[in-house]
Amino acid sequence: MDFPFLWQTVRTLSAGIPLTLLLATLSVAIGVVIAIAIAAARLWGPRALQQAAKFYVFVFRGTPLLVQMFLIYYGLGQFEAVRSSLLWPVLREPFWCAILALSLNTGAYGSEIVRGGLQSVSHGQREAARACGMSPWLAFRRIVLPQAVRQALPAYGNELILLCKATSLASMITLMEITGLAAKLISDTYRVIEVFAAAGAIYLAINFVLTRIVAFADHRLTAHLRPVATGKPAPDTRLTGAKP
Repeated sequence: MDFPFLWQTVRTLSAGIPLTLLLATLSVAIGVVIAIAIAAARLWGPRALQQAAKFYVFVFRGTPLLVQMFLIYYGLGQFEAVRSSLLWPVLREPFWCAILALSLNTGAYGSEIVRGGLQSVSHGQREAARACGMSPWLAFRRIVLPQAVRQALPAYGNELILLCKATSLASMITLMEITGLAAKLISDTYRVIEVFAAAGAIYLAINFVLTRIVAFADHRLTAHLRPVATGKPAPDTRLTGAKP
């Protein structure tokens, strides 16, 4: 392996990191809103809205993300109504098509995680909050939501990592993020191993930082579950004969 070329490749591919992070950040921000809305629709919405939310989750979880991205980028432009609409200046741009596909996809997966977190809070705790005089919104904000976030965070952390890696599919619709730059560099040099090894190392570094952020958040949210050190010495059982 040519290590000088490998280092140069890392520097070249680093130019795609800002676009990769921008794709991931915007998709996560929009996807969280979609996930919460879909989870709320499935839990508390009318029957018609529940069925529509279930269908949305079924479609976007049951089809490949790459197919969804192709349908949005290449498919929508075939309709005259779309080309003449106000959304066309956005939908004709590969960047926003990638954001839309990633957001809709992660929103479907995230909605199931959010729904599971909300359902993990027992009904008895809601009843106890109401018995203490809390309104439904106050009980949700103080009792249900904090516990649901703690339950959903580990699984949602995995979804964030998967989404970060899924941004590599944006290279298929001409975006020059890390994978797109790697494909271009391979076509110029025909050195597959070094280029993809460098790209994999960059994704690994990004996801390492992301996992540390999720672990830190989980550590802060579960502080009450860890034993508290009292600082008192253990009792001396030698004189009493008691078992330690």
